[in-house]
Amino acid sequence: MDDLLPQIFQEFIQAFLLVISVVGVMVAVIPWILIPLIPLGIVSYVLWQYFSETSRDVKHLECATQSPVFSHLASSLQGLWTIRAYKAEEKFQELFDAYQDLHSEAWFLLLTTSRWLAVYLDVISAIFVIVVAFGALILVETLDLGQVGLVLSLTLTLMGMFQWCIRQSAEVENMMISVERGIEYTDLEKEVSWEYEYCPPPSWPESGKIYFSNVNFRYSLDGPLVLKNVEMFVNPREKCGIVGRTGVGKSSLIAALLRLSEPKGGIRIDGIWTNDIGLHDLRKKTSVAPQEPVLFTGTMRKNLDPFNEHMDEELWNALEEVQLKESIEGLPAKMNTELAESGLNLSVGQKQLVCLARAILRKNQILILDKATSYVDPRTDELIQKRIHERFAQCTVLTVAHRLSTVIDCEFVLVLDSGTQKEYSRPYILLQNRNSLFYKMVQQLGEAEAATLTKRAK
Repeated sequence: MDDLLPQIFQEFIQAFLLVISVVGVMVAVIPWILIPLIPLGIVSYVLWQYFSETSRDVKHLECATQSPVFSHLASSLQGLWTIRAYKAEEKFQELFDAYQDLHSEAWFLLLTTSRWLAVYLDVISAIFVIVVAFGALILVETLDLGQVGLVLSLTLTLMGMFQWCIRQSAEVENMMISVERGIEYTDLEKEVSWEYEYCPPPSWPESGKIYFSNVNFRYSLDGPLVLKNVEMFVNPREKCGIVGRTGVGKSSLIAALLRLSEPKGGIRIDGIWTNDIGLHDLRKKTSVAPQEPVLFTGTMRKNLDPFNEHMDEELWNALEEVQLKESIEGLPAKMNTELAESGLNLSVGQKQLVCLARAILRKNQILILDKATSYVDPRTDELIQKRIHERFAQCTVLTVAHRLSTVIDCEFVLVLDSGTQKEYSRPYILLQNRNSLFYKMVQQLGEAEAATLTKRAK
């Protein structure tokens, strides 16, 4: 609908110029026509202003209720097989109908306000025509009949043009909401510079020692604190697990490390504070395997190795290490298979494994696993974790866990609660303390699973 804005704006300009031209001719022929024209202009302006304020708010409401309809439809189409597998068609249909009904209410309200303006403009136009007609009858002796006929003819023409001009101006203002949205996106807070004057040495980080110094973190300037006074030291080549309930700030710790928003306090990697270097220097030296990976459109080879730094043998070895080689070999063009937008022709678990393979190929000293195997089965997860410990034995690894079994083999475990660091120690030591949060989390898995994890922690 927003692509109609230029056309409607052009129609408004044409109608406006025609109205001005017709009014000019009418006033030139019969000057007293200004007497009813001035009240007409004042009343129409007040009416237009009142309608515009209301219509603009209704348009905002219509746009807000429209988004869930398309979002739900798109997600339903993408997950159609899952919906059918769980026989949830009726539930999704009811939810779609609810979104559609809500949008229809807003859309009908928008149409109603437009009709309201049209009715009032018709009434005002009728009154103006009556005034001009009876005024011509009253002053017929002082007017030329040709002039009266011209003015009455132009009056009828003016009313159609005038109404069209008012309605198009209101429609232009409504559609300018799309421009307003675009401006809002351009005014978003920008990240800091990708490169600073100071650049770390090419070999940085050599050991991968990380120090969080009284870190406070929020995603926006007026947003709440999601991390509060986190103080943590990760030694070189250590494996650190990060656990806690949903929403306690586990992923936010990674966001602070990568400076997705600027943290308060400081984070130091191998003696260099992260806020002293550019984002590019920081992020290119850190490998990340996220929970919700998004691959770019292109071949599988390009997603694994964007800079063409590795041979085919290295790529296949990386895929084999993350249990993905057989799946890629089954694709039509194998490594040269074109991926759909955001990698939609792969499952989420496969996309996670692609990110892990990419991390293996990058060979960075610091690896971040943010629930990187949450969509793979426990058996595959166990094999991958074993391979990660072998493959990244000389690297510092931060693991945000969705399964406690994933972090039980780590040297240290950080337990977060409401953005606050509650515990930071070795897993076995925490399991010996019956009052620790980590102990309680393990016990909630069941007696047998708790005994197995305790044995592994030794």
